[in-house]
Amino acid sequence: MATLSQSCLNLLFIAAAMLAVIFSNSQAQDQSELSLGYYSKTCPTAESIVKTEMTCAVQNDPRNAAAILRLHFHDCFVQGCDGSVLLDDTYSLQGEKEASQNANSLIGFDIVDKIKNQLESECPGVVSCADLLAIAARDAVLLVGGPYWDVPVGRKDSTTASFSAADTDLPAVNHGLVTLISKFLAKGLSVTDMVALVGAHTIGKARCVSFRDRIYGDFETTSRIELTSEAYLSNLQSTCPRSGGDENTSPMDNITPTLFDNTFYHILLHGEGLLNSDQELYSSWLGFETASLVQKYALDPIAFFNQFAESMVKMGNITNPAGGEVRNNCRFVNS
Repeated sequence: MATLSQSCLNLLFIAAAMLAVIFSNSQAQDQSELSLGYYSKTCPTAESIVKTEMTCAVQNDPRNAAAILRLHFHDCFVQGCDGSVLLDDTYSLQGEKEASQNANSLIGFDIVDKIKNQLESECPGVVSCADLLAIAARDAVLLVGGPYWDVPVGRKDSTTASFSAADTDLPAVNHGLVTLISKFLAKGLSVTDMVALVGAHTIGKARCVSFRDRIYGDFETTSRIELTSEAYLSNLQSTCPRSGGDENTSPMDNITPTLFDNTFYHILLHGEGLLNSDQELYSSWLGFETASLVQKYALDPIAFFNQFAESMVKMGNITNPAGGEVRNNCRFVNS
């Protein structure tokens, strides 16, 4: 039985890898247009403007770092990194904000608005919202102790959004390991990229509705219910009862919730991952490669930081082949 399952898994990986190659090839022309010096002449202060606004936002509330990073993830997984996640619904366009994976979950749009206003004052019509978000995500991580990486820029803002793709393409908290891997591979991201990028859950919080099934399900099994785990589980169940309290939140890293570090992987090693999709990386019986990577990043924070930075650049290079514009307002396409 185990041999058959592994064979099926291998076939899935091969098929998804082929899809990833096709996807990567379709992005090649657009990625080549991204560069580090794209705004060097047209808006040389762009990155410093973003950093200043992000510094204020994170100092005001450290959770804003996770909010902006999450926006960037959800942007890149739907149509590529094109700012589509920022679009509001209008009479002629259905945005992505109310899709099942985004509704009541994404915040930070006001921060994007503030940054965009500053950029438009300094360099009208030059810096795209998609680039703004990519740079802000890097600064968000750096401001809470994470790694630095250079952000290639030159993305265009989409003139469309995809509510349906937001529902189907984004990983969900109830997905098993095979589904999670296939969703990342379909975007041209490897298993290594996936495990590193999920490490972003070392900051931020999850809503009760996202982890209720986990804490009333197999949490005791994966954590082997030691005394510390029992106390943690009791606290989680107090925050998130079996019914009601859907919008109550808990940090995904309960040890260093506002610091970007590798503690998240230690939590997985103890079987205490808050989200089912996170714990799957280590506890799934199919997680041969992912469990090894979790152990690696738990033992070596530098390896985690280096891979996270590399994978963020790779994800950020997923562009929308349809191209687009530079929006004047990130919430609406230009008229």
